[in-house]
Amino acid sequence: MKRGKTLRIYLDTSVIGGCIDPEFSPWSNGLMKDFHEENFKPVISEVVTLELEFAPDSIKRVYASLQRLGAEILQVSEKALELADVYQEREILTPKYYDDGLHIAMATVAEVDVLVSWNFRHIVHLHKIRMFNAVNAELGYRSMEIYSPREVSNYEIRDN
Repeated sequence: MKRGKTLRIYLDTSVIGGCIDPEFSPWSNGLMKDFHEENFKPVISEVVTLELEFAPDSIKRVYASLQRLGAEILQVSEKALELADVYQEREILTPKYYDDGLHIAMATVAEVDVLVSWNFRHIVHLHKIRMFNAVNAELGYRSMEIYSPREVSNYEIRDN
């Protein structure tokens, strides 16, 4: 897989939690394997850290493994907050889901290559992605590629 530049992949909290969820674990864990094999560079944020504060130990262990791999940890910046605020002003998300927009804003400002999430309602949703990217383009940022781990991981389900 290692061709050229290693892709930086931002994981939101749902991907980490997906490692222990039977429905999502094949792909979340496949993505973790990709990180271990250095196919991709993991990027997380202090927002993820805060969201995992009261998570079960099994999820915290997944997070700790990302840290041991040298995951890049983004800090909330003024630019990311301003971008997340514009997402709010444009009513892409309601105030209740501000942190979902903040994940996208942080990944956008940090120019990560791909954001992965299992949040199909607020993040991995064609209409929302188009609106986020319209704002990004208007403000001079590049488009953010947003997928589920299923589309990004090298993991494959094999028929027996």
